[in-house]
Amino acid sequence: MSNTSNPQNGASSSDPHLPPVLQATAEVSASGDVLQRARAFAQPLIDSELLDTAENVWAHAQASAAILADIGGSVDMQAAIYLVYACPHLNKPEEVLTKAFGANLAQLAMQTNQLVHLQRMSRAAASTAMPGDDPKLQTENVRKMLLAFSRDLRVVMLRLASRLQTLRHFAASKLPVPAALAHESLHVFAPLTNRLGIWQIKWEMEDLSFRFLEPDTYKQVARLLDEKRAERESYMTAISQRLQTELSAQGVRAQVQGRPKHIYSIVKKMRGKSLPFERVFDIRALRVVVPQVVDCYQALSWVHEHFTPITEEFDDYIAKPKANGYQSLHTVVRDVDGRPIEIQIRTQAMHDHAENGVAAHWAYKEAGTKGYAGVSATSAYDAKIAVLRQLLAWERDLSGAGQDKGLFDDRIYVLTPDAAIVELPQGATPIDFAYTLHTNLGHRCRGAKVDGAMVPLNTPLANGQTVEITAIKEGGPSRDWLNLELGFLVSSRARAKVRAWFNAQISSENIARGREAVEKLLQREGRTAMRLEDLAAQLGFKSADGLFEVVGKDEYSLRNIEVLLNPPEPALTPDEIVLQRKSRGSRHPKSPSGVLVVGVDSLLTQLSRCCKPAPPDAISGFVTRGKGVSIHRQDCSNFRELNLRNPERVIDVRWGERKPGPDAAVYPVDVAVEAVDRQGLLRDISEVFSKEKMNVIGVQTQSIKGMAWMTFTVEISDSAMLARVLGSVKSVKGVRNARRR
Repeated sequence: MSNTSNPQNGASSSDPHLPPVLQATAEVSASGDVLQRARAFAQPLIDSELLDTAENVWAHAQASAAILADIGGSVDMQAAIYLVYACPHLNKPEEVLTKAFGANLAQLAMQTNQLVHLQRMSRAAASTAMPGDDPKLQTENVRKMLLAFSRDLRVVMLRLASRLQTLRHFAASKLPVPAALAHESLHVFAPLTNRLGIWQIKWEMEDLSFRFLEPDTYKQVARLLDEKRAERESYMTAISQRLQTELSAQGVRAQVQGRPKHIYSIVKKMRGKSLPFERVFDIRALRVVVPQVVDCYQALSWVHEHFTPITEEFDDYIAKPKANGYQSLHTVVRDVDGRPIEIQIRTQAMHDHAENGVAAHWAYKEAGTKGYAGVSATSAYDAKIAVLRQLLAWERDLSGAGQDKGLFDDRIYVLTPDAAIVELPQGATPIDFAYTLHTNLGHRCRGAKVDGAMVPLNTPLANGQTVEITAIKEGGPSRDWLNLELGFLVSSRARAKVRAWFNAQISSENIARGREAVEKLLQREGRTAMRLEDLAAQLGFKSADGLFEVVGKDEYSLRNIEVLLNPPEPALTPDEIVLQRKSRGSRHPKSPSGVLVVGVDSLLTQLSRCCKPAPPDAISGFVTRGKGVSIHRQDCSNFRELNLRNPERVIDVRWGERKPGPDAAVYPVDVAVEAVDRQGLLRDISEVFSKEKMNVIGVQTQSIKGMAWMTFTVEISDSAMLARVLGSVKSVKGVRNARRR
């Protein structure tokens, strides 16, 4: 790129090649005194210094100032680039520069220097990143930090000029280029120049970065181009002049400019549309700008008359604008030698919109239909970026108002000790930072260092600071963090994580309290062997912890568990009533229930409902108050509890003689069945009892999430035969377990 003005004196405002957004700021101070003083101030400090790219710092500053002059940067901006590199050599740079050049220029130099330092650290971190780290995420953070870091937006322009000079240095010196620097230039800096409309920097930065990242592809495409860049531009200039002259003769006042495609844009189109090189029609392109819409179609008619149009490549975006409002006529024609030329025809208003319009345009071109970082092209975020296009137009106002705020005052960007960039809300504290990195780190946060110095945990962070968290091995947050007046947390997401931690603690306490209550109940009932998960499932809970939590919160009565363990006894059958009546009048030691009471004559006896004993079960008796002797199986949990409390009331009993045949006494017993619930299950199990000639006198069923829990009360004369029947029940389809209760 050739300089259009002397960097000592600034850029000429009459340069017709500058985009309109740059023309407004192309005028510079007539005296140039501040630029001369900045050069004289910085040269002794940086004349013999080298950057980490091995470039001489003084030469870099001079070249960067020339680039700024080329794109219309003011004298202050050119002066600031020298002071940026003087900052590291001053003990108190802000104080010294403020006295020598004023607060505005000092702040511009200081902030740009800090941004240079932070981005250098970020590239260093990216170069040592683990293979699994996402480079796109780090690139996105660098992009946002570049936009949001400085309160003086001229910092962005200084960084663009400096980065372009760095790329030029590597191209000229043939030194190896750090991959992180080239990647950052292509994916962060070049798109930013596109947003600002600084096309001459955009194409050069893209081509140089791509050349460093993919040298083989770059050389291959360069070979495919049948002309060198200068020859292509010369050809396009001739075509432009001819077209403008011919249109003028037709009465159409038109501005015709050549738009030669550059290597990186050619590769992007080939890859994006899967096109071979010969199908990229807009390697040579012209733009025709006319006053009125009618002139657009008149110009198109002339073009199609004098060139050979490629019909399928014609698009009328005037009649049918793109979703982002873009309007233009696009056509591809062939010249007399058969070479394709893309021609865009639009009015000045359409051109201004395309060049400096809504942010949706750049989002569409550079991030696809999803927009920027997954944000839709019509979002508020993109609207903010659209304002950034006016950066150079505002430059003079900003130069006199150094404290004007940037576009992203609601966000800040800080660094981890490894130079990873973290996005936070404005006013965020070290605790917000810790929770953003990892929830567990936030819980355990107990201290923080900001730029190497310990600070209180409610200290608001600022752009560009490096934050290091001190954490304990175990622990949780403080309730003070939720107090808004104390200012420990700004992020609503971090506050939600703290509240969730305390809610989890309360839940844990309730679960522990509920578990203790349930386990005490089971111990009291003699059912300590029962699986807690099974108990919870029978009560309709997803897990044992779910049961414990509601019990611990006093939202679920333990009486429900007692009823499950000891269901209410059914009413006496007529036969049992007869047996009891006979037992009251008996004078023989053998009771009608078939139980012989040893040493006591004619006591009333009853079979316990809790364990339903049947011969030949081992049994014992317990003397009740007013109801005679209750007969229990010796393995009955209720009996064991009674024996522990009142052993003096336990008496020895045994079964009496049993009558064989159909008149033999029968005894009710409970059979518990666990099965996968299905249609016909109850019928199939009942058929098993029927085949065994067992009378079913009661059934209880409960279905929970596809599982059936069933209790059958059957009459048997001998419990020994029950084992064979249970085996038959277990063979029924879907039955998982069958046992006597």
